Amino acid sequence: MSQQTKWSQFAVLVSVFFFWGFVAASNDILIPVFREKLHLQPWQSQMISFAFYVAYTVGSVIYYLVSKISGGDILNKIGYKNGIALGLVVSALGTLLFYPAAQTQSFFIMISGLFIVGLGFSLQQTAANPLAIVMGDPKTGSQRLSMAGGINNLGTTLGPVIVSLAIFGSVTGGVKVADIGAVKVPYLVLGAAFIVVAIIFKFSPIPNKIEHNEEIEMDFDKGSEVTAKPMYSPAKSSALSYSQLWLGMIGIFIYVGVEVATASNLPQFMSEHVKENGLPFPTDKIAPFVSLYWASLMMGRWTNSVGAFGFSASIKSVLRFIMPYLAFGVFLLINKIANHDITPFYIYAIVIVALIIGDLLSKGNPARQLLIFSLCGITALIIGMLADGMVSVYAFTSVGLFCSTLWPCIFTLAIAGLGRHTNEGASFLIMMIMGGGFISLLQGYLAGNHLLGIQASFIVGVFCFAYLAFYAIRAKAILKAQGIDYDKLESGGGH
Repeated sequence: MSQQTKWSQFAVLVSVFFFWGFVAASNDILIPVFREKLHLQPWQSQMISFAFYVAYTVGSVIYYLVSKISGGDILNKIGYKNGIALGLVVSALGTLLFYPAAQTQSFFIMISGLFIVGLGFSLQQTAANPLAIVMGDPKTGSQRLSMAGGINNLGTTLGPVIVSLAIFGSVTGGVKVADIGAVKVPYLVLGAAFIVVAIIFKFSPIPNKIEHNEEIEMDFDKGSEVTAKPMYSPAKSSALSYSQLWLGMIGIFIYVGVEVATASNLPQFMSEHVKENGLPFPTDKIAPFVSLYWASLMMGRWTNSVGAFGFSASIKSVLRFIMPYLAFGVFLLINKIANHDITPFYIYAIVIVALIIGDLLSKGNPARQLLIFSLCGITALIIGMLADGMVSVYAFTSVGLFCSTLWPCIFTLAIAGLGRHTNEGASFLIMMIMGGGFISLLQGYLAGNHLLGIQASFIVGVFCFAYLAFYAIRAKAILKAQGIDYDKLESGGGH
């Protein structure tokens, strides 16, 4: 069970995590540009997020149906690394549609391209997440997954900056006018990168098969064994028979939804509620703030990945304070290179303290951390709705800090105790990524001036976090009744 992490293989694997983040965060730049240039309603522009995230669910359904029809799991037949390579090729085909979309300024063709990119990402996600866990000691599997998530957020930090540069042109100064036609360049380059990496995957030594152990249920968030005996009940014939799972499926839907919707609606809020020299905040200057939102997730995930390296407890304690600021420094460096004024962001160093305090209070317990960070998310959104200007902007941006580690918290609670149904349950959870599309669309609809308006529309996120707080309490009780009590587990290599 104890084996060294295969870092050379892992380095190849995490490249796809970077791509997922790059495209997802870049959508937040496309939304205000297309809304402004094509005179779209807020809900119409949110179709960008809707098309991309719903593709994950459509891809998962296709995967499930094809597996059933063919009489076996697709990845077990074609291999995991081959599945990732195939997913990269599918995504590359989607990027080709950005050329005609940019040339004709066609919104429909562009979201069609994003949908196909998302289909490819769905297959990549299904294969890459379990691979990250098995590439070394299973006890540090979740830390490797957090590290991969940190690379994902490096992509989310870079994406808005690079796509913004492509759309608005040079960063050397002067008045910048959005050019939708320029959007084809970064996406065609991205498509070429997909093909190159697909070839690398095909000939890499990354494992093509994964051996599943149904007898030991792992606490992936902390890297410790929950029990050494089977944790599933023979009387339950389906993963959906476990209430922690189906409640967790709603949790994943809600979590991805509030994470994406907050970022997607931030540009519109800034254009309406933030002024520069008495005028609406320029669209081309919004990108660094979107980048900061996604970098906030990187701060939390880099902190959570510390355990993958096997450091001593004292070093881990120090790194818990250093890692979020190191990630913040990466954000500042990227935007400095892009010639953005980074002085307004220095104040954010104080906001990061809230992440560190929440992490310390959670003590590695997924249920406790989910509850604490959900309450922090509610507080941040309420401040953002009651204040205005830059105070609101930084309050909404801090939601990224509190979303940073919610995925592993929900995922851990949802699959705990499923035993032989764990893989089935995990696939159902990935399917619920579609929440990023539906909740973004809902908030975009409510953000119309004839309804709530953009600032009040963030109440959607408050309700989302309220459910996640409920799930933290409810899942803890459900699991405790099944003999799984995280309060009694010794902390491993996680938080």
